[in-house]
Amino acid sequence: MEIFKIIEPTVPKVPVIISVPHAGTFIPNDIKSKMNPNVSNQLDDTDWFIDKLYGFATELGITIIVANYSRWVVDLNRNPENQPLYNDGRVITDVVTITDFNGNKIYNDDYIPNQEEVSRRVELYHKPYQEKLAELLNETKREFGKVLLFDAHSIRKSVQGIRPEDFPDLILGDNDETSAHPELIKTAADSLQNNGYEFSHNYPFKGGFITRNFGKPNENIHALQLEMCKTNYMDSSETVYDEGNAERIQKVLKKTLVNLIETINKI
Repeated sequence: MEIFKIIEPTVPKVPVIISVPHAGTFIPNDIKSKMNPNVSNQLDDTDWFIDKLYGFATELGITIIVANYSRWVVDLNRNPENQPLYNDGRVITDVVTITDFNGNKIYNDDYIPNQEEVSRRVELYHKPYQEKLAELLNETKREFGKVLLFDAHSIRKSVQGIRPEDFPDLILGDNDETSAHPELIKTAADSLQNNGYEFSHNYPFKGGFITRNFGKPNENIHALQLEMCKTNYMDSSETVYDEGNAERIQKVLKKTLVNLIETINKI
């Protein structure tokens, strides 16, 4: 199984890369055999179908990179040294997590991945994705002089392990307005608001490792994260892709990406 897949644009390329680090579902047998089947067969924290939802972006000239492996093998949006992203009391999942977002154990009681196993997975699965993403960003920057990384995610409407309230529909993260040019941040926020979806900026998510690591606007590499509720494009059970819901949110996403392309070409 390849670590990731690259979906090339179908029209002339633009200086935007979409990263989809959490839609993968593959778990190697040697790892899955150690997992609790009641949990591992559900893969509840997966960003289901996000690559499908953003599939239209190739028609805008955007390149997409999609992870093939489950985030429960290794989490590509966590610091490989396990530096926590937040310290507000929420459940924190590590680069190789042993629980889901609600604190439920992923592995059988007699197994916890040791540091050697964590390092092995980081080397095998985490590092190649980060290196390929860096390569895509640097190649695009060389071609256009600048590049925007758009990190695409989704989450259940309610995750008690993170916060008791439901999440807003759309959450834009830019590490407290440090990971992208102010005009790109303004364009994204303006485009996502007032479309019938509840919008939030940097709360309760401000961008994960990918946004924070790659977003260097002073070097003309900009990064934004968009977290969204699965109910935006799935059915109420948050297990089935809903074409009607998806089409509605795709109109907002397309408008946002078109506006971001226009803005990055100007700055």
